[in-house]
Amino acid sequence: MPTVVIHSKGEAYSGEVKEDTNLVVRAGIKQFPYPHLAYKCGMGKCGTCASRILAGAEHLPPPNWKEKKQLGDKIDEGFRLVCQLWIKNDIELRQEKVTEQA
Repeated sequence: MPTVVIHSKGEAYSGEVKEDTNLVVRAGIKQFPYPHLAYKCGMGKCGTCASRILAGAEHLPPPNWKEKKQLGDKIDEGFRLVCQLWIKNDIELRQEKVTEQA
């Protein structure tokens, strides 16, 4: 089972999730990483769940069109939309504010 580490508000939270898990879905049903993950729409439209991937990015698929539209150049800085990721391997991330793209 993948281990997920989330850095939020100066703390690190760690937990295991089943393979092929979406963290926003889990938070929505009040399972880990709830309440440590900020999110809203869950569809890649709002950008609230944008996170910098600190470790494990090499195991993620390339950014999809929603991430490219919402994050723009921030993808090159390691940002991804957590709502668009299905976790299959260990990952470590930190949520940070991302300025909305035009």
